Amino acid sequence: MAKSKYEYVRNFESDDRLLPSTWLVVRIDGQGFTKFTERHGFAKPNDIRALHLMNRAAATVLGCMSEIVLAYGQSDEYSFVFPKNARSYDRRASKLTTLVASRFTSAYVYYWHEFFGTTPLQAPPAFDARVVVYPTDRIMRDYLCWRQVDCHINNMYNTCFWTLVTQGEMSPKDAEKRLSGTLSGDKNELLFSQFGINYNDVPDIFKKGSVLIRGTELVDVTDRHGVASKRPKGVVLTLHCDIIKERFWTEHPEILSGTPITAQRWQERQEQAPGTNTA
Repeated sequence: MAKSKYEYVRNFESDDRLLPSTWLVVRIDGQGFTKFTERHGFAKPNDIRALHLMNRAAATVLGCMSEIVLAYGQSDEYSFVFPKNARSYDRRASKLTTLVASRFTSAYVYYWHEFFGTTPLQAPPAFDARVVVYPTDRIMRDYLCWRQVDCHINNMYNTCFWTLVTQGEMSPKDAEKRLSGTLSGDKNELLFSQFGINYNDVPDIFKKGSVLIRGTELVDVTDRHGVASKRPKGVVLTLHCDIIKERFWTEHPEILSGTPITAQRWQERQEQAPGTNTA
């Protein structure tokens, strides 16, 4: 930046660098999405097109910001997890939030037609963002548990609510009154006894949300001598799984270590696995 007598105004900028050696979680939320979904005719209680679009936008963010080790999304929100040793943009809160939100929003608009076809985008979507620091692995995991439990609670309520409205021919007000004070077991019983719906059969993407992690896939390559072989390539994997129980974290230790698996490390792990054929 060129020197001038006006450069003193930079002294008014605040230093918003986040605490070192802490987990950083940037969460984006849709702004005014109740009206947005109604205007675009989203299916109730879940629109699979919209969820796939959210996942596509989130994958775009992971493709642009290499230090993100995991992302979790449900409904109109997504959380992006940066490891304790993250150094992106000098850990500046303003940079992280604005870049995640802007990249997510631009990708949401850019890929809209791939999931909604000829349905035009009639209003610009907007997402706000915040960043929170978490000092320990356990607290960061508890944050993700909170979001997944929230996904389950909201989806069960919405499934019951919209089933009462669309199949039970209740008004929204009557459906809300019918569900007032009900527990999880009550909602399960209502769905099964009155409508023959087993909540366990509801797709996991609705019940558990979406988990994006880094992984690899084997791709065909041909060297300059014309010899064909397979090599691992880094990809973003989309899962719909339980991240509350220990199993997920045991199967993906690279997340808590803050070192997302690379193609080389994946290949080494495959070669070391008992009974693995690397030919």
